[in-house]
Amino acid sequence: MDEDSALIEQILREDQQQNGVGSHENDAYAWKTVSYQKRNKKALKPSQETIAGDLRLDTASDVFRTIEQYSEDRRRRAAEAQRAAAAASAVDVVAIKGSKRHSDDEDSDEEAPGAENGGVVEVKKTKPKKPKKPKVTVGEAAAKIDAAHLGAFLVDITASYEEQQDILLMRFADYFGRAFASVTSSQFPWLKIFKESTVAKMVDIPLSHISEDVYKTSVDWLAQRSPEALGSFVLWSLDSILADFASHQGTTKGSKKVVQQTSSKSQVAIFTVLAMTLRRKPDVLISLLPIMGDNLKYQGQDKLPVTVWVVVQASQGDLAVGLYMWVRLLLPVLCGKSCNPQSRDLILQLLERMLSLPKARTILVNGAVKKGERLVPPSALELLMRVTFPSPSARVKATERFEAAYPVLKDVALAGSPGSKAVKQVAQQILPYAAKAAGEGVANLSSEACDIFIWCLTQNPECYKQWDVLYLDNLEASVSVLRKLSDELKKKSIKHATLDPLKQTMKRFRQKNEEALTESENADCATLLKDADKYCKIILGRVSRWGGCLKSMIFVSVALALGAAIMSQNMQDWDLDLKKLTTMFNLQ
Repeated sequence: MDEDSALIEQILREDQQQNGVGSHENDAYAWKTVSYQKRNKKALKPSQETIAGDLRLDTASDVFRTIEQYSEDRRRRAAEAQRAAAAASAVDVVAIKGSKRHSDDEDSDEEAPGAENGGVVEVKKTKPKKPKKPKVTVGEAAAKIDAAHLGAFLVDITASYEEQQDILLMRFADYFGRAFASVTSSQFPWLKIFKESTVAKMVDIPLSHISEDVYKTSVDWLAQRSPEALGSFVLWSLDSILADFASHQGTTKGSKKVVQQTSSKSQVAIFTVLAMTLRRKPDVLISLLPIMGDNLKYQGQDKLPVTVWVVVQASQGDLAVGLYMWVRLLLPVLCGKSCNPQSRDLILQLLERMLSLPKARTILVNGAVKKGERLVPPSALELLMRVTFPSPSARVKATERFEAAYPVLKDVALAGSPGSKAVKQVAQQILPYAAKAAGEGVANLSSEACDIFIWCLTQNPECYKQWDVLYLDNLEASVSVLRKLSDELKKKSIKHATLDPLKQTMKRFRQKNEEALTESENADCATLLKDADKYCKIILGRVSRWGGCLKSMIFVSVALALGAAIMSQNMQDWDLDLKKLTTMFNLQ
C-alpha cells in the first residue's frame, strides 16, 4: 500500500512540473503517507480535504477519468430527458392551439402552423353528416297505395290463411303499416289534431287521404270476415291507439324533445284500418260495449277525443249504431258533475252532427230498436229530461243545444206502433222515471214529465195500475199529473183507447184521498190530498160527459159506413170506407 501511494505522489509531482508549478508549491502540496500499524492491512480512505484538493488539480489524470466520464454521462442523459419532455409539452400546446384555430375558422384554406422545431401539425377529423331522410306526408304515402296490388295481396293471403281470420286481419294491417312506415309521428300528430279539430273535421281523419278504389277494395274484403274476428281486431287496434296515447301522456312538459320514431305499424295505418272496419261493420262496436264500459282503460275525459272519433266512424256506417253508442258511452259523461265545458262541447258536437244528417230523424225513429234494445232507453230519457229542463239557476250555455236536440231524442225513445207489445213495455218502464221527475218542483221539468206520464197511460192500461201503487208515495207528482189530465180533457186533446181505466182509477184515488185525510196530521200533505181530490172530481165529471159524446160519435160513424156501403154496392168499397172512418174517429 505504501508503494502505491508513493507511486501516485510521484506521478502527480511530474504532472505539476510539466504544468509549470513552482518548487515551493510542491512542498506545500506534497502528498504525505500516514499509516497505522493496526490498519496496515486495510485500504486507507482519503480525507475530504484531500479529495477537494485533488478535484482542484488537472482532471486529465487517468486515475479519475473513468469516474468523471460516468458522472458526465449520467448528467447528459438527465439533461436530454428534460429537453425531450419539454419538447413534447410544447408540441401538445401547439397542437391544441392549432385545433382551436381550425374550429374557429372552418372555412379557412390556410393550414394551421406547426410546432416550433419541427412540431406536429394537428388535423381535425370531421364526421360526415348523415343525409336527412325526406319527410313523407300522409297524403304522399297514401297516394302510392295501388288498389290492384292491394287486391292481389288480399287474394293471396286469403288463400293462405282462409281458416285463420285473426292472422288475415293482422296481415291486412301490416300491408298498410308498410305503406305508411315512412310517415313519422311529426307528420301525423294525431292527438294534437284531435284536440284542435271539430268533430266535422275529425270524421275524415285519416281516410280523406285514401283513394276511393283502395277504400272499396278494403271494405269489400272486410265485409267477408266474421264478427268475432272483427271484434278482436277492433279491440286490438283501439288498444294500440291508447298505448300510443299513454306514451304521449308520459312525456312531461320540461323534458327534452323526443326524437320522432317510425313504427313498423304506423299510427296512420292503425287509424286507417280501424276506421274502415267501423264504417263497414259498425255493429261490431256494440258487441264491445261491455268491455269498453267496464274497463277503466277506455274511460276518462282525457281519452274523450278517441272515443268520439270511434263513435263518429261507426255512425258513418250506421247512424243508429252511432246514437246507440253515444247514449251509453257519452251521455253519462255529459250529465256527470265533473264534465268540463270542452268535453261537453265535443260530445254535443257529435250528437248535433248525427242529428243534422239528411233524414236523420226518420232513420232513427224507424230504427229505434237495435239488437233488442232501444237506442234511447228509459233511463237515458230521464237524463235527457233533466239536462234539457234544469232549474233556472242551473242553466248553462249548453242548455239551448240540449233543447234543440231533445225533441228528436224523445221521439226515438217513444217510437213504436201504438198499442204494440214493445210500446206497452216501454210505457211501463218510463212511467216511474216520469213520476219522479214530475214531483221535483221544477216547473219546466214537471210539465215535460207529466206529458210523458200521460203518454204512458194512453199506451198501456196497465200503467193505471202502476200509478195506483205509486199514488200516495208520489203525491206531489200525482197532483201535477191530475191537473194536466184535467186540462187535456177540457181541451179534448187526450187520446185514450178507452176511458174506463181512467174512470175506475179516479174512483179509487178518491177513496184513498178520503182515508189519507182522516189519518194525516201533516198540513202540507193534507193540502195536496185536497187538491188531488178536487182534480179527481173534475176528471170524473168530464169523463162522464165525454163518454156520452164518444158513444154518439161511434154510432154516427157506423151509420155513415153502412150508408156508404149500401150506396156503393161494393163490399170492397165498404171495407175501404169503414177503414177510413175508423181512422178518422180513432181516439188513440
